[in-house]
Amino acid sequence: MAGQKNIVIRLNQPEIRGILWMVLTGLLFLGVTVLVKILGPRVPAPEAAFLRYLLGLILLIPMLKTSLKDELDYVLWLNFIARGIFHTLAVVLWFFAMTQIPIAEVTAMNYLSPVYVALGAVIFLKEKMAIRRVLAVIFALVGALVILRPGFREVSIGHVAMMGTALFFAGSYLFAKHLSNRVSAETVVIMLSVIVTIGLFPLAYIVWVPPKLDEIIILFAVAVLATLGHYTMTKAFMAAPVTVTQPVTFLQLIWAVSVGALFFNESVDPFVIFGGTIIVSSVSFMTWREAVSKKKQVTPVTHETKL
Repeated sequence: MAGQKNIVIRLNQPEIRGILWMVLTGLLFLGVTVLVKILGPRVPAPEAAFLRYLLGLILLIPMLKTSLKDELDYVLWLNFIARGIFHTLAVVLWFFAMTQIPIAEVTAMNYLSPVYVALGAVIFLKEKMAIRRVLAVIFALVGALVILRPGFREVSIGHVAMMGTALFFAGSYLFAKHLSNRVSAETVVIMLSVIVTIGLFPLAYIVWVPPKLDEIIILFAVAVLATLGHYTMTKAFMAAPVTVTQPVTFLQLIWAVSVGALFFNESVDPFVIFGGTIIVSSVSFMTWREAVSKKKQVTPVTHETKL
């Protein structure tokens, strides 16, 4: 009985709630990945990305009331547009990579975004990087090399696309951090969605293929799951420190490997799991060090840099 009582007490702790919210976040983003994989290559990547964001605008209507209170000056507009360009490129490359390489490899390589954010903070925000963070970044890049194994196997165009995806998502995140200090979160989300939709339109128009009804339904479901994922991620941040929730993101790699093997006949690559583990461990170490030193958080949780 005493043991059972302790379990109940622990489950009521904020850290556990944060972990559970982050587990749900991982499942929702896994759902996004699976749906895009089911969609397949018939709908070109720019068109699929455009439809996902266009349909997702419907979900942002409740945010308009708060967003309209913000006044945007010339500099803010430039920042929003710059972020939109980065995010547009990242989204197109991600949708393309999903049609080229296994789910597990897409998931593992997406973990590189927080590493790029840390490097970008040093280069563009003049952040200082202690030797521990430098070593963590190096280990993360080693993890990427373990996944890619250049010289031992062919590095496909899908892998190159994912490297670009992680880089551009990192750039988008750095702009988002800057903008979040000037305007409401609702405005940041709405402006990103509108500008990315506009940015994707000409790319989608060039390769347009009339979508089928089931494809539209899938892409709307992608928009719903992605929106819910960002909501549950916010709940996780409210309930527990990032240092608690960050390691939980590794579960998504395990789930991605399992789903790929069970439903898409993708082989289980131990190098992908090992490389992903190295990257997640490095990112978790960086967030932990920021918490210990009581610095303002720079390194994002992996899910923060997703579409």
